Amino acid sequence: MAIAKAERLMNLALCLLGTRRPLSKRELRGSIEAYLEAGSDDSFNRMFERDKDDLRELGLVIATVENLDGETGYLARRDSNRLPPITLDAEEAAALGLAAKVWQQARLAGAASGALQKLRAAGMPEAEDAYEAQHSALEPRIPVHETAFEPLMLACRDRRPVVFDYRKSTAARPETRQVEPWTLECWRGHWYLAGWDRDRGAERVFRLSRITGKVRSRQGSFTAPVPDVVTVRETVESWAGETATRTARIKLRTDAGYPLRARATAVRELGDGWDELEIPYGHGLDAWLVEFGPDVVVLEPADLRADVVDRLRAVAKG
Repeated sequence: MAIAKAERLMNLALCLLGTRRPLSKRELRGSIEAYLEAGSDDSFNRMFERDKDDLRELGLVIATVENLDGETGYLARRDSNRLPPITLDAEEAAALGLAAKVWQQARLAGAASGALQKLRAAGMPEAEDAYEAQHSALEPRIPVHETAFEPLMLACRDRRPVVFDYRKSTAARPETRQVEPWTLECWRGHWYLAGWDRDRGAERVFRLSRITGKVRSRQGSFTAPVPDVVTVRETVESWAGETATRTARIKLRTDAGYPLRARATAVRELGDGWDELEIPYGHGLDAWLVEFGPDVVVLEPADLRADVVDRLRAVAKG
């Protein structure tokens, strides 16, 4: 069955590429043996529409043209289906291959893999085997589990305003936010959206795991200027806690909280299964500490301790 379909797709592609004028469904049915064997017009139409979609998915640009008699015809112009010369070197090809692996957990996996195959077919060199051998123990991945990721990614790309319900860690109920999305950034295994909050008239960062319900697109253009990439990244890092401006002192259970230990500038054993850590921090450390639950106790500063307690109370209230 797979061979028969591949042959049918190949024949359809050759017909569409080899014609100088649009071919109607009737003409295509009379030219391709598999279509002639279709039991009925409905069966042929379903087969043809699936084949046409499959070819487009593979990258073939199929034009739809209506003639003077109102009949629809199809053709694939050669100038629209010819890639320019690929000038990537081996290192650039290796980088693209690594990028394709990164997305294997997301819905982008199929698109990334397909794009890589098309580039290789057009002459892109294969990645060096030595690179694979040296890094085979590492598996680069960016986890994407939030349903909001794909619509927000497309909205960032197309510069479309969005609306979604967002629940802050300290709030019992979500609030509706109207946002002009700028970019998505992954930090410490979590995805963040940076953008312009229209209701607050200010730049804001949102954690995707706290977006509830669907992300809805809105018509219209952005009302605030989009900053350069470096500025956005710095904002995401700052809101997520990357930019350290102070030092916190916490108690941490022994053999727990390894990400916290990796950031600690000092560790002291307290006994009874507890250690004391000093951690540089900025905005967002309270939300991160809450994730460790009863394994962490904030000693100082007092405002950080109060923020963590407020977040835990909000979680307990549901």
